[in-house]
Parts: sequence; C-alpha cells; structure tokens
Amino acid sequence: MTTALFMLRCVEIGISISDLDLLTIGMVLDIWTEKGNDSVKYARVAGQAEFDKF
Repeated sequence: MTTALFMLRCVEIGISISDLDLLTIGMVLDIWTEKGNDSVKYARVAGQAEFDKF
C-alpha cells in the first residue's frame, strides 16, 4: 500500500490528519474493512445463548 492509497482510505472513512496521531495503520485498515462490511446482511445473528456457549 502506498502513502497515497493509505491517505485515500483515511478520507473515505473520515479520518483527519490530526486523528492519525491517535491511530495505528492497522487500526485504520480495520476501520476501513469494517466499513465495507456494514452493508452485509447476515442470515443468522448470534444471541445470548451462543455467546454463553462461546
């Protein structure tokens, strides 16, 4: 990933230059990945019973 591409990703998710002082590259990439998953509809969502088993 180039610096320009990284900065583009930051702009896409609304991260400012001053916010980058508080975040790692990994955090930014995780946020960007999760943004891509926002529109995914899951057939089944875990409930409390599944979390208790986990």
